[in-house]
Amino acid sequence: MQKRVQFDFEIEFTNSGGIQGQGFRLDITGNDITDQELADYIIEDMRLLMVGKVSILNKLIIEEKHKRIPIDARQETQKLIDLSHIIENGLITYKGLPAPIICDYLSREESKKQYAEGTQFQIGKIEMVTNTGTYLDCPFHRYEHGKDLSEIGVERLTDLEGIVVRVDHNETLAIDTSFFRDKELRGRAVLVHTGWDAYWQADRYFEHHPHLTEDAAHYLVECGVKLVGIDSVNIDDTRTGERPVHTTLLGSEVLIVEHMCNMGQLPNEGFTFSALPPKFKGAGTFPVRALAKIY
Repeated sequence: MQKRVQFDFEIEFTNSGGIQGQGFRLDITGNDITDQELADYIIEDMRLLMVGKVSILNKLIIEEKHKRIPIDARQETQKLIDLSHIIENGLITYKGLPAPIICDYLSREESKKQYAEGTQFQIGKIEMVTNTGTYLDCPFHRYEHGKDLSEIGVERLTDLEGIVVRVDHNETLAIDTSFFRDKELRGRAVLVHTGWDAYWQADRYFEHHPHLTEDAAHYLVECGVKLVGIDSVNIDDTRTGERPVHTTLLGSEVLIVEHMCNMGQLPNEGFTFSALPPKFKGAGTFPVRALAKIY
């Protein structure tokens, strides 16, 4: 039997006044729905502004035939996809670099000595190299006088039009110019999806991996891209000490994001990309919460 929710509500406005409703019934897909979901739906559906406190009262789930599309089955116009790995204590991101140490600076138990009874806090301490997890490279990473994290404007990091370039790592590891031709690239964040993130935390992840070629880097610069991301251990071939892709892209202030994941959930186009690090002076690399917003 299909389910509906019956409830009363009271809404207060921040500029005084309010409205009430009794005996509302709405269709739902499951066996329950939270008060917050109901409040959000009412506010959106009634196009309310200046909303303050919302109270959902006398909520009851009943069995009754649906009258319209269930409110918790509506397709969102926007969807966020997290493209970054979890950073945890002991994580190895790049062989040869130390793992992060994540611990208490002030534990909850110790904090009891400093605060009133029943009040506890945890203050964490993190020790790590900046190349940890999913991270962003800016020019200072490669060039002494290049822009550091504090000098990169937020417009270079937020809501960039994105495009995904698919490259099957089982077919090739060297990603050359041919993969980027016949695509709309200018002004975009170009995300290279190879599927290599499937080996994250496995020994194979650090072995010969997908990477861009130098000619591909030059081509992307010529096409005026803003950022290039990859779901691999490095955007360059790490079997030698040369780093032509970093040299070319960062030399033209094209930002780089490495160690990405979940790109298989993205469409080829129709999304924006964001990757914001803290605003550090004197650092050229730092972990980011990389995400795509599908529209």
